[in-house]
Amino acid sequence: MSATPTRRRSQLAVAVAGTGALVGTALFTSSPTAGATTYSQNLKVVRVATARFHSPEQALRAGYLASPECVASPLGGMGFHYENPALMADPAVDVARPEILLYAPDPDGELELVAVEYFGDAGAGAMAPRLYGQTFDGPMAGHHPGMGVHYDLHVWVWQDNPSGTFAQFNPDVSC
Repeated sequence: MSATPTRRRSQLAVAVAGTGALVGTALFTSSPTAGATTYSQNLKVVRVATARFHSPEQALRAGYLASPECVASPLGGMGFHYENPALMADPAVDVARPEILLYAPDPDGELELVAVEYFGDAGAGAMAPRLYGQTFDGPMAGHHPGMGVHYDLHVWVWQDNPSGTFAQFNPDVSC
């Protein structure tokens, strides 16, 4: 006997949920040899997870705090950092929950989401985390009072970066 339409929808929902769990597992085990499909899936996951944050107001409502300065160097810019203290305090690194969102001014001066940054505490000799087959940069000193020694990984998921997807600075971002 064939499944009813309601039962088929339930089976599909279970299958989709199971696929999401498998993708989530792949996110934490990706390596340089993981292949383009996993890498592409990882980028899709973070884009879906952060799409609502194209509005800085949504980021503020979700617990991110805006930094008052736009970070730039001769290599390019990072933009304004919106940090989520609760996520930064959690030792887990979750590709779908970046600890920091990066915003840069568009030609009209409005802030637009350009990248995400993952943060890992480097205290007590912690090893550098890995995501997307990349080892986090660091360890490095905190960038402001209250931020300890840490590792971080920038991922330019919303704006192309000629220096590379995982480069810290983007020559196309200016403050």
